[in-house]
Amino acid sequence: MTLRTKPRFRFAAAVAAAFLLFGAGAAQAAGPYKLDKGHTDIRFGWNHAGVSDQSGRFNQFDGELVLDEKDPSKSTLKVTIAAASLSTGYEPLDKHMKSADFFEVEKFPEISFVSTAIRRTGKSKAEVTGDLTIRDVTRPVTLDVDLVHMGKHPLGKFIDHYKGEWLGFKANTTILRSDFGVGRFAPLTSDRVTIAINTEMAFK
Repeated sequence: MTLRTKPRFRFAAAVAAAFLLFGAGAAQAAGPYKLDKGHTDIRFGWNHAGVSDQSGRFNQFDGELVLDEKDPSKSTLKVTIAAASLSTGYEPLDKHMKSADFFEVEKFPEISFVSTAIRRTGKSKAEVTGDLTIRDVTRPVTLDVDLVHMGKHPLGKFIDHYKGEWLGFKANTTILRSDFGVGRFAPLTSDRVTIAINTEMAFK
């Protein structure tokens, strides 16, 4: 579904978002914002032995963002993912990726990201650095974040679920899966894995 908003609203939201999330000295507290599970997509992609590009997603997750009202650089983001919720759209491949060759989900059921620093890189852009844990291996990872909305949800006047304050953002990064003990068949099948997150978060 594509939502269209008036240019004035988009500009005001972008300015407010940049000031609150990435600026200095925010005027009010905000958070915790909770992931809206119905409008969050956590996707990963890789190259399969130079033959094709493939992707999958995780379907079960939780997370929250807490904004520090005096120093937004101290804001915190935490996301947890159920490793067994991995889905590529092809059950035999899902089963293999959940096995000990890759995620070994029965032994390591949770993937997590906990932020350690936020650095503004543009008007509505930031780098969010944190600890990513997969198979109980923790490595620092930096997400490139684009904040695309902050404020009242355009659907809030029609649907109760969308009342309150909302954020929308995109985040991307690239990791080496071998760094996390998921290196089977690398580098023939690419070691580099892209991670893309599109999400809406609510503060109610």
